[in-house]
Amino acid sequence: METNPLGTMTRRRLVAAGAAGAAAALTSGCGGGSPGRDGGTLSFWNFYAPQHSEDPALNAQSKWFTDLVAEWNRTHSTRIELLYMPPPTYQNGSKLPTAFAAGEGPDIFLASPGDFLRYYNGGVLADLTPYMDRRALDDYHPDTLASRTVDGKVYALPMEVEPLVVYYDKRVWEKKGLSEGDIPATWDQLLDVGEKLTTKTRAGLVLKTLPGYLQNFLWYSWMWLGGGDVLDEQGNVTAGSRPVRQALQLWQDAVRSGITPTTAPAGDDMVSGFKAGRAGMWHSGIWEIASLKAFAPDFEYGMFKHPLPPGGRYTTALGGWSFCANAKGRNPQAAAEFCGWALGTMEDECVDRITDWCIGAKRDIAPRKSALRRGTDRGGYDDWAMKYMKDEVFPGGRPEPRYPPVVYKAMSDAIQGSMLAGRDVGGEADRAAQSVEAYVRSYKGASLI
Repeated sequence: METNPLGTMTRRRLVAAGAAGAAAALTSGCGGGSPGRDGGTLSFWNFYAPQHSEDPALNAQSKWFTDLVAEWNRTHSTRIELLYMPPPTYQNGSKLPTAFAAGEGPDIFLASPGDFLRYYNGGVLADLTPYMDRRALDDYHPDTLASRTVDGKVYALPMEVEPLVVYYDKRVWEKKGLSEGDIPATWDQLLDVGEKLTTKTRAGLVLKTLPGYLQNFLWYSWMWLGGGDVLDEQGNVTAGSRPVRQALQLWQDAVRSGITPTTAPAGDDMVSGFKAGRAGMWHSGIWEIASLKAFAPDFEYGMFKHPLPPGGRYTTALGGWSFCANAKGRNPQAAAEFCGWALGTMEDECVDRITDWCIGAKRDIAPRKSALRRGTDRGGYDDWAMKYMKDEVFPGGRPEPRYPPVVYKAMSDAIQGSMLAGRDVGGEADRAAQSVEAYVRSYKGASLI
């Protein structure tokens, strides 16, 4: 999703920066131009470019996309046209699914694991494997391609990996007499520290309260920490299990105790919230590092891995967006070739391209071993925050799941019912399990796990 996923804070800034150009982009439908065969133009829908912003990080990300497409267009007769739409429209709106349902989807697009089965089962994902270097398949980190693969064929190529952590304001931390020795190792300690940091104007711990794919993505880690899951490795429904209830209970307790507000401060923008002194801790992802550097370079912050429940084992959800080609588009072969050329070869230009995205245009873990090594050699992971993400957070992570919309919605309802409505977590977990069980019984499609 997501995960992410997911850089929602960065993408919210992108909304403001690019809104003026969004309307013009959307009026172009699927890109216009002549059909993609023997030349012509293919559309690439995205939420990064083209747009102009006062945010240097967003400008760098936009430039990465425009440079990528310009490089392709210089050497191929089939041209690519970038079409921008605001992140909320792209990620949680109906524009993309509706376009595909009408047979007017983009030729190339970005997708998170949370949307993979929606599009794969709908028959709109082209097989990218024939357009990849076979060595590049092994170059991806273990499991990075798992949620984008069916029967050994790759249908989406990740451009990034985005782990999750808890950020904290060092100034507030120290004012409350807390030190690094007080960094929570358990859920009880997390709530205790959150209580100490909470005031009438400051949230002790910000957790995502707005429903959507991002909230689910952020919540899954807490479920996994206790050994829970929506579906086990055999595909059995386990959404009503004790670890799932435990995670729902934690988020409910955070709200009930007043540590977590029902509406996130500062418009759900972590950097603004920290700068204004409105939050002590904030659960979010690696994408915040670039925004902190751009908008709060002098802000002193720390981060820590997810604390554990009793008997728990550390993990974090690994999100990130992928390039996909429309199997029902104007030229699926050219669209798939573009995705493979952009992210799926062992050529230096391709590895450099991924490296530049993950340590230059953005701040992410590179999805491929060669790009992570190259980024490390170039100093992209030298600063303490990126080094911590690479060495401490990322190695214990697991990929964002690829649950289809019905499963996502069942879990979203359980989170909302527990967290904001204050309903019994056991009842919410059981209702989610029943919904997922009913869906699984009649489900026909690629594996849900």
